[in-house]
Amino acid sequence: MTAPEELGERSGRTLVAPSARYERRRLTWEIWIVLAVTVGQSALYSVVALVRRLLAPVPLGSQQTQVNPPRDDQALWDILYQLLSVFFGLALVALVVYLLWEPGGSALRRIGLDFTRFGGDAGRGILLAAVIGVPGLALYAAGRALGVTVAVVASPLDAAWWTVPLLVLAALRAGLTEEVIFIGYLFDRLRRFGWNWWAIILSTAALRGAYHAYQGIGAIIGNFAMGVVFGWCYKRWGRVMPLVIAHTVLDIVAFVGYPLAAALWPGVFAPLPTPTPSPASTE
Repeated sequence: MTAPEELGERSGRTLVAPSARYERRRLTWEIWIVLAVTVGQSALYSVVALVRRLLAPVPLGSQQTQVNPPRDDQALWDILYQLLSVFFGLALVALVVYLLWEPGGSALRRIGLDFTRFGGDAGRGILLAAVIGVPGLALYAAGRALGVTVAVVASPLDAAWWTVPLLVLAALRAGLTEEVIFIGYLFDRLRRFGWNWWAIILSTAALRGAYHAYQGIGAIIGNFAMGVVFGWCYKRWGRVMPLVIAHTVLDIVAFVGYPLAAALWPGVFAPLPTPTPSPASTE
């Protein structure tokens, strides 16, 4: 009998073992399901929101969005709803880490989301936050001036006593969600499909840009650039922790410092004035 390998050579095709085909198919379904319930779902909604904004009669630069709106007028229920939102967001991160887990090894250690090198990770993360943050602010200001970026209200201006701790938790959730899924999970899975590093970096950066498309064209460009830098750093360092720290620091500064920025530079950061209804519109 002729061996399967010989048949493959004669026909010019590479035969793939059934187990390998099964694993490839399983990973394909897994990736699509993970994207459908996490960042891919948000990216699709975000792109649809941008299309709707572009089709609206109001120019893009005259529109605004709120990133951390209150969930209820009463303090107790607002706190409860926001804590639940953080909890279920982190549950999706836990699901992805669970999918990365393999017998005989820790998924957290494999993607570098542990505290074994916390000092170095923290230093790299803070430096990366500074490198990304300053140009990011300049890009946001330029986008607002050009009218291609939506006014982003990063946090309530009338902060209550519970607002800052909740904003810190929201920043941590964002850092873990985006970096664990965009970087730790997708880099691992796409490498198993044989993608080269730059294909992975650019594709995940594009997905990150789409994830923030609801904020306008400037946000797409800025987050794509951030995705490229973060992807390159992960390839070089092999650790997600510095990226999570950098992302969390960036969001804490943006969320907690937003009222101060709006007061110091109202032309760039302050919320847009609410239009006064005309007499005809009130009837």
